[in-house]
Amino acid sequence: SRDPITAKLVANLITAAGADRVLTMDLHAEQIQGFFDIPVDNLLGGPTIYNHFAKEGNIDVVVAPDMGSVKRARKVAEKFGVPIAIIDKRRPKANVMEVMNIVGDVSGKTCLLIDDMIDTAGTITQGAKALVEVGGAKEVYVCCTHAVLSGPAIERLENSVIKKVYMLNTIELTE
Repeated sequence: SRDPITAKLVANLITAAGADRVLTMDLHAEQIQGFFDIPVDNLLGGPTIYNHFAKEGNIDVVVAPDMGSVKRARKVAEKFGVPIAIIDKRRPKANVMEVMNIVGDVSGKTCLLIDDMIDTAGTITQGAKALVEVGGAKEVYVCCTHAVLSGPAIERLENSVIKKVYMLNTIELTE
């Protein structure tokens, strides 16, 4: 959760239930570890996905869909030896996103747009659209650790400019 009160409540419930250690996968915010009074091991799911692209060698630029994903994107870009781009966005209200600018050169390039989670797919599909329509990207691949895929997510992804979406199975999905 992005809400610190909710995060602390969940941490207390997990501890009260008898847990003496917590194992997580790509926490949305690393600071959540600080809410626990027991050890927290935050595993990174990204390398599993990124290794696929490293073998293919077809990524020209790694893109962060927002400022919060820059650290993750930078690590992957360094691993691939490619530049980074950032989608500068704003949220006028919850679950509404507007792309303001694309920082970096994506023109004619194959982009890997990476995020930790895809919920309603609004951010990722609008970001991909901006990469192609505003930035002139050749194609956009997307990857995430947590595919929540709530509400209109599937329809948005199917109707997007995204060539392919790669995700881990941290959340069980129906067909």
